[in-house]
Amino acid sequence: MREFNTLDDFDLENKTVLLRVDFNMPLDKTTHNILDTTRMKLVLPTVKELIDKDSKIVILAHQGRQGDWDFTSLEKHAKTFGNLLGKQIKFVEDVYGEKARDAIKQLGFGEVLFLDNVRKVPYETDKKPAEEHAKTEFIQNLYPLADFFVNDAFAAAHRKQCSLIGFTEVLPSCAGRLLEKELTTLEHVVKKPQKPCVFLFGGAKYSDVIVTIERVLNNKTADKILLTGLPANAFLKAEGYTLGGKNEAALLEEGKPELFEDIKKVLDNYRSEIFLPVDFAVEENGHRKEISLQELPSNQNLYDIGEKTIQKFKEILGDAKTVFLSGPCGVFENPLFDKGTREIFAYIAGSDAFSIVGGGHTVAAVEKMGFRNQISHISTGGGSLEKFMMGEKLPVVESLKKAKLKLATP
Repeated sequence: MREFNTLDDFDLENKTVLLRVDFNMPLDKTTHNILDTTRMKLVLPTVKELIDKDSKIVILAHQGRQGDWDFTSLEKHAKTFGNLLGKQIKFVEDVYGEKARDAIKQLGFGEVLFLDNVRKVPYETDKKPAEEHAKTEFIQNLYPLADFFVNDAFAAAHRKQCSLIGFTEVLPSCAGRLLEKELTTLEHVVKKPQKPCVFLFGGAKYSDVIVTIERVLNNKTADKILLTGLPANAFLKAEGYTLGGKNEAALLEEGKPELFEDIKKVLDNYRSEIFLPVDFAVEENGHRKEISLQELPSNQNLYDIGEKTIQKFKEILGDAKTVFLSGPCGVFENPLFDKGTREIFAYIAGSDAFSIVGGGHTVAAVEKMGFRNQISHISTGGGSLEKFMMGEKLPVVESLKKAKLKLATP
């Protein structure tokens, strides 16, 4: 029996449901068009089930952070989701004010309303206990208009933010089908992973990866770690390699110099379990050129891993029974530099290992390259997935557990 409620535990017929999802999507930097709709597709079962029950569905979601280029209105999100759902969705350019409240009151049974970006709320991203969030005007304005709160935002489950945990204090609350499925699948993998278990980290961020690597090696969840992209560059710098001006600058944009001391400690403790690239691909006169580790520093960006690294990583992955994949191996959006990502992902997709893919850009790469149906589990989570794999408690899940206990207590 689960420690939190699911849709099976409530009678949602003709009820008003606040549904928190994670539709923080990869966007085109120029047009703000959505590049990949995987997260939306995975929430469809929850929404369709609620529609079948003639629930009034009010969707809460976020995109970007205030001040970032991808912080936008959710009007395009509402239209895109409506197209996927095959049903017209109402949108209101408000989160909890009079327009939003009126739109909820006017909503018909079986209809869907999309509120605007919850991160327009100044205190949405404050890290506070659920009890404090519940006292905010945001929560207090909306909760009296609803009967239930459903959380289907696994990708944001590691955050203690207002719209994610505040409603669980004041409404009967449960997990949606996506959150339920993610937790069911991942609990099995974390508690009893088939060995050897190999983690591959890539992409354009490395600051959060350091703690994850240390934790999964220390608790024996992972047996080997493969690094590509910026995480690999950061570990190579910590090991003493000079990467070149552009590559060093990219590292400093993402993290502080002190992080390299932390990386050095991880390398000192787990060097035999961590594998780094031995060659790279750079651009020269509009063509792909591969250079070896010994040819560093380079005045060109390291855009991909090279052929020798690809073969080396395939050999390691060949013995794996479980593979966790977070981050592409290079700038896969550019055909010159999609080789590492394409070949490694294809190898994993074609293997007998139980494969888990997580993170927006990783999932986008899997979709673009056509490997979706060959991956064992596509997770919507990036940070939440990594923290779950590390054995950390997720605030969203803990708030749902608390909500269930509250209902069970007279």
